[in-house]
Amino acid sequence: MQSQWVFPLSALQLTPSVVTSSYTVAKELYDRSRGVEFLFRLGSSLGLPTSAMFTAATWFHRFFMRFSMEDYHRQDVAASCIFLATKTEECGRKLRDVARVCQAKITGKDVSLIHSESPEVDQLQNVILLTEEVLLEALCFDFVVPSPHAELIDLFDAYQEDSRVHDYAWSIAHDSYRTPLCILFPPRIIASACYVLAQRAVDGPHSASLDARISASPPSASLPTPPSHKPASPDASRFAVEYYGFTEDDIAKVSDALSILLEYYSAQDMQNAPHAAPLTMVPQLLSQSASIPPAGTSNRTPISSYGGNTPAKTPLHVAEQPERAIPEPAKKMIGRLDLS
Repeated sequence: MQSQWVFPLSALQLTPSVVTSSYTVAKELYDRSRGVEFLFRLGSSLGLPTSAMFTAATWFHRFFMRFSMEDYHRQDVAASCIFLATKTEECGRKLRDVARVCQAKITGKDVSLIHSESPEVDQLQNVILLTEEVLLEALCFDFVVPSPHAELIDLFDAYQEDSRVHDYAWSIAHDSYRTPLCILFPPRIIASACYVLAQRAVDGPHSASLDARISASPPSASLPTPPSHKPASPDASRFAVEYYGFTEDDIAKVSDALSILLEYYSAQDMQNAPHAAPLTMVPQLLSQSASIPPAGTSNRTPISSYGGNTPAKTPLHVAEQPERAIPEPAKKMIGRLDLS
């Protein structure tokens, strides 16, 4: 049965941000990426396990399929997703601690300089709680989030690949949360795309192309094999596709996921993300069918939160909407640095 949280690619053109505001698809993807980066930084500073951060990042993307980025600031939603994840993933953190670290990230100060009893921290606690109420509504109280990392572990266990492939695939799966892949494809499709892209990056430019790696049958299956050559069995370059026994429809989805990942990496500033350099050298698929605008108004979506120049909104932008306004005493504005 199709999950309510797996959307078609065309849904990115019809999000509340795009339909009800001046947001373009490219700007929304850019701000989603920056919001997830802020979320990861917040979770890391709180010492959360990566599983909790991946759950929170998935909720972040789901939220903005139901509500507009014009109405809810990405940092407020990211903080609420993190706070909720600390409860559902059994890695509890106090609300005041989450608000304090969040305030430190927003203002660019060391957390030791943020007083836990300050009015700004109190206000941010209110913002997180109020946003959490809307988050629960958006999620329909469905907290279950499958992960492509679990599928990758199965792939790693099933085939003894070069450890560099494992490292690359794991990192690509991390980066995938900075794109909307988690709301576009099931975990095994994402995991397969990460694995295939990692293989191609490690094998180098003279190895099998991405198209060959995800073809329904080996490209040489119909060609005679010289007696002196014993073909690999199974074909290592097509391992992920054969392991899952993908149908033609599944392979098309893997192709779409690969295209989105390649577009994401092509938009990176390699000075901030040198580890991604081999991935930017991988050619796009000849059979490419998916195409979403590069996630950035300047064609750059830095992995570092310190990149980009999209103006940040105030944290209380929800006050512009009377029905979602924060109570009067909490309307003091918080200054934000554009860190995500």
